[in-house]
Amino acid sequence: MASASKSTRKGCGPKHSNSPTIIVMVGLPARGKTYIGKKLSRYLNWVGVNTKVFNVGQYRRETVKFKSHDFFRTDNEEAMKIRKQCAMEALKDVCKWLKGNGMIAVYDATNTTRARRNDILDFAEEHCFRVFFVESICDDPTVVEQNVAEVKVNGPDYRDTDPDAAMEDFKLRIAHYKESYETIDPTIDDDLSYIKIIDVGRRFMVNRVADHIQSRIVYYLMNIHIQPRSIYLCRHGESEMNIKGRIGGDSSLSQNGREFAVELGTFIKKQDIKGLTVWTSELKRTGETAVHIGAPSEKWKALNEISAGVCESMTYAEIQRNFPEEFALRDQDKYHYRYPMGESYHDLVTRLEPVIMELERSENVLVICHQAVMRCVLAYYLDETSERLPYLECPLHTVMKLTPVAYGCKVESFPLGINAVDTHRPKPQNVSTTREPDKALETTPDYP
Repeated sequence: MASASKSTRKGCGPKHSNSPTIIVMVGLPARGKTYIGKKLSRYLNWVGVNTKVFNVGQYRRETVKFKSHDFFRTDNEEAMKIRKQCAMEALKDVCKWLKGNGMIAVYDATNTTRARRNDILDFAEEHCFRVFFVESICDDPTVVEQNVAEVKVNGPDYRDTDPDAAMEDFKLRIAHYKESYETIDPTIDDDLSYIKIIDVGRRFMVNRVADHIQSRIVYYLMNIHIQPRSIYLCRHGESEMNIKGRIGGDSSLSQNGREFAVELGTFIKKQDIKGLTVWTSELKRTGETAVHIGAPSEKWKALNEISAGVCESMTYAEIQRNFPEEFALRDQDKYHYRYPMGESYHDLVTRLEPVIMELERSENVLVICHQAVMRCVLAYYLDETSERLPYLECPLHTVMKLTPVAYGCKVESFPLGINAVDTHRPKPQNVSTTREPDKALETTPDYP
């Protein structure tokens, strides 16, 4: 069945150009669809686009217990009914999400037939949702074999199953899908908005990008890769301003900070990281922290600490005395609060987006940055909410190693044993704009 043309799909018209979007994954099993969908969702949520993944396989597992590849045969009529029912249940939940607070829904399923994709298009047409297809095509047997072994065989369908038997069963499942697979065709499906990701990003095909959000999706997907690598994150060594409890500024390292710089150089050398690049901000304390690392380095203005505007170089006690209402407002919504003539965490995320894109393109990188910056980067990799982001703990003199894995990120923490002041301020309980001054701030350093 051919895809419906523009003349037969009436569309919701220009007035619905800001309509919510369904991102529809397409492709055979073990082609990285769930990996791509989860990663894309994580990115969109990080930049403030409310996104949720709807995995049809999970709906199927909640409906029927998986037994074998026979369930996925195209001539298994009973199973086909169940699969279609699960697909529609997922779409109903997509509708609830997009008609509530959601902006993007990732519809994660194989969607390998044109008929199934047309069902989704009709559903979207009925509710005035936009649709963007993401098709992952990979014929490299090494990549497919690795994906089957690492992800699918260890997944929920094959729990407590012999690995060799699971591998054989899953290969037969793929064969069943291949029998009916209809790829998105540049001619037949010319009216559709889509990106084809071919051989894990070796080549792309993009068609009819309809709006700004689809442009961002395409840009992001064309920058990610799945090669094994690790990202190392740490803050600069303790600074003179840290000791005084003052925020911002451009001070040099303290004695403890200089000792950390030496220890950091030793630690990185022991890690024996191939092709390592060091990224720092333009502020002195990050450059001084990197001096003992024998690797190429780059300075990024985007990695500079959050700007406190008129509050730069003040202590938190001074801010509370001089700007009591501003101090309280920041505690009420730390993510969106913007310092007068300064920045918010939301602003910082926007500033860091090019850094994240380049991290996605890069191999092994050590990022030496600042507390607020490190929180934003960690929140991206750990899929943290904007509410939690400003309170993530990023202690001084500790290196974090982030290793992307199948559907998330493995985190290892390495405290290097050099003393430093504690700069973490937990989320306050009293956020009234008329509260009494916090006497503890007069003696306790406080930070971004």
